[in-house]
Amino acid sequence: MPITDLLERNAKIYANDVALVEVNPAVTEVKRVTWREYELMETNPAAAYRREITWNVFNEKANRFAHLLMERGIKKDDKVGILLMNCLEWLPIYFGILKTGAIAVPLNFRYSSDEIEYCVDLADVDILVFGPEFIGRVEEIAPKISKNRLLFYVGEGCPSFAEDYNSLVANCSSMNPDIPIIDDDNAAIYFSSGTTGFPKAILHKHKALSHSAKCEQNHHKQTKDDVFLCIPPLYHTGAKMHWFGSLFSGSKAVLLKGTKPEHILETASREHCTIVWLLVPWAQDILTEIESGKVDLAKYELKQWRLMHIGAQPVPASLIDHWHKYFPGQQYDTNYGLSESTGPGCVHLGIDNTDHVGAIGVPGYGWECKIMDDEGNEVQKPTDGKDSNVGELCVKGPGVMIEYYKNPEATDECLKGEWLYTGDMAIYDKDGFIWLVDRKKDVIISGGENIYPVQIEAFLMKNEKIQDVAVIGIGDERLGEITAAIIELKPGMEATEDEINDFCLPLPRYKRPKKIIFADVPRNPTGKIEKPALRERYGAKNLVAQENNG
Repeated sequence: MPITDLLERNAKIYANDVALVEVNPAVTEVKRVTWREYELMETNPAAAYRREITWNVFNEKANRFAHLLMERGIKKDDKVGILLMNCLEWLPIYFGILKTGAIAVPLNFRYSSDEIEYCVDLADVDILVFGPEFIGRVEEIAPKISKNRLLFYVGEGCPSFAEDYNSLVANCSSMNPDIPIIDDDNAAIYFSSGTTGFPKAILHKHKALSHSAKCEQNHHKQTKDDVFLCIPPLYHTGAKMHWFGSLFSGSKAVLLKGTKPEHILETASREHCTIVWLLVPWAQDILTEIESGKVDLAKYELKQWRLMHIGAQPVPASLIDHWHKYFPGQQYDTNYGLSESTGPGCVHLGIDNTDHVGAIGVPGYGWECKIMDDEGNEVQKPTDGKDSNVGELCVKGPGVMIEYYKNPEATDECLKGEWLYTGDMAIYDKDGFIWLVDRKKDVIISGGENIYPVQIEAFLMKNEKIQDVAVIGIGDERLGEITAAIIELKPGMEATEDEINDFCLPLPRYKRPKKIIFADVPRNPTGKIEKPALRERYGAKNLVAQENNG
């Protein structure tokens, strides 16, 4: 069924139950308001610490926006962009777009004005909806992009170059627009993270979104009684498709505007959250603050928190061992996916497989996987008790993208029939579980040896002084490339290059980092290490210059 049918169902069955809660820890005065109360507020809605809407109001808001879009000429397969920080308006706007038969186009909140212009042009966006955080960036490009499209503003103090969303939707019908939508209709364009170049536009159908909802609910056994804490940005498939599990089960979700450990724990406690999705840095921050004494777990009610899961990157087994020291008995899962496969879930560890922490797992609900070597042969699962050979992970299932929009060359590169070639290198372990070894483009070739940075990163994360680490290849005249480890230490910790080198002695000689750099490790909003930025910063020439100046 189209994903919009799930919202309609929830509005009928769970009309007065809370669907979404927004929590904004930046507000010092705690004020709880419902959506109806919010509509009567004269102050900025962001000034409320906590806002909520029911399933019925959620659906009404989506219907109102759908009618507004249709009044402005939006029809099936037109495109509407969303440039908003996480907020209570985000999902009703998204579903309002889908209810018209149009295609939703979420945009990364980190985009510069030039990137916003590039993406709305690439995706043929007809209307752009944006929030107060983006006034300056949109104003920069408004003279160019407003010639071909409308601009709707969500928030207080609407700028002169846009129209006010709140006043526009107020007089629109709250009834279902009843536009016929089927599973094979186009639904959304998501942009790749850009870690391997400029973002590509990824086109998905309704059936992909609907399957991701079934997949999430199946993996994490969500029921009506669960409460999901969503922290990552909704523009990304990771956050959206994890929330789809709440949509499928009709359960409450909480949008937290902040990532500080005390805010995460306080919100999980106050809202009685049962499922929390964290990125590795956030989990590590929580553990660091617990051990430093800044966070006292006794202050929070966390017994109901049954599942912590992590996605977006390989997870060191040492981190989960450490986590269970403070949260014993809590279930754990990791999810692998990419925007081209409708986000997380095409591979998952499974809550019953914590003895394989570190692996990304097995094929997800409704998915198939295979690993292909450079010669185009399928890598076989081992039968001798050892790991398999390395190859490229490929996935097939209902969530595979239709195409890279307006980019047939890139589409042909990664879509081979029904199979999506992910660009991630992987192996099978002796039990048939899949382990990532690295991105194909991140493999370091040093003296003819293939070196997989993820393996070195996982080893270094066992060091109790290390908060985060990224391993990259830098140019070398003799070996082609050498490994460099960028190491971010925990607050208050100190370490020397010699100390790290001694720690790495158990590694095979060719895997030991040849260069140690103590610095922050940059990650994008979905938790992925920004390795292109690191390679640009710490290229061979830059390192020589830094050493000469140091």
